[in-house]
Amino acid sequence: MNQHLIALDLDGTLLTDAKVINEKTKNTVKSAMEQGHIVVIATGRPHRASIDFYHDLGLETPMVNFNGALIHHPKDQRWDAVHSPLGIRTAHKIIHTCQELGVKNILAEVMDEVYLDQYDEEIMSIFHTENNTITVGRLQANLKEDPTSILIHPEEEKIKQLRAQLDEHASLIDHRKWGAPWHVIEIVRAGMNKAVGLDKIARYFHIPKDRVIAFGDEDNDFEMIEYAGVGVAMGNAINELKDIANHVTHTNEQNGIGEFLNDYLKINQRAI
Repeated sequence: MNQHLIALDLDGTLLTDAKVINEKTKNTVKSAMEQGHIVVIATGRPHRASIDFYHDLGLETPMVNFNGALIHHPKDQRWDAVHSPLGIRTAHKIIHTCQELGVKNILAEVMDEVYLDQYDEEIMSIFHTENNTITVGRLQANLKEDPTSILIHPEEEKIKQLRAQLDEHASLIDHRKWGAPWHVIEIVRAGMNKAVGLDKIARYFHIPKDRVIAFGDEDNDFEMIEYAGVGVAMGNAINELKDIANHVTHTNEQNGIGEFLNDYLKINQRAI
């Protein structure tokens, strides 16, 4: 058996719309691990909002968070982690741009420390801030360290205009949009993406690109899907991602990951 590296995006991919892992998907992923394949999570989410799924799958591998701005190993502090935050001056420029446009809220994260411009219980629940250090109040005054990421919550009708203004800072930042229902714009340092993390992990495990399988559904998965020898778009993925993927599987609600792995790696047949 040729060992493969399997990279899983979370929202819209591994997770159902109810934000849980389909049992069939979970069983197939665990069977793949038992057969020697390596499974990793590659997500735009921070560590705190993905670690429960990491444990749910029983992973013992590195993880890609913040779209590549943090590459680390939750169970091995000696692993060569990489943290690539935005510069604080750039962060303040972006915050100023957003405030001039008039967005609902802005959240900045320094690893797992959270800074929220305005108190908002919905935002706090979306970003899993309940068990973390959170500072609420004027970001321009409170944010004094280089942030790992900035999350913007605009009015839906302002998204296009906001992203056009963010493009003016293209040499300094990368920005991506989360899927519905949140319509959040996530900003990280320029050059950071999931493929950066996946490449580091593939090299660590000595897995060639042609044996890297990556699953995704949104525009923050472009680089990862292009990097992988086997790039798989979910059935619910945006059309632009389907266009560049090697394969399109079923949706996140239809066990798309499990169905593809069963077919491509013959997981169920091996298990029998």
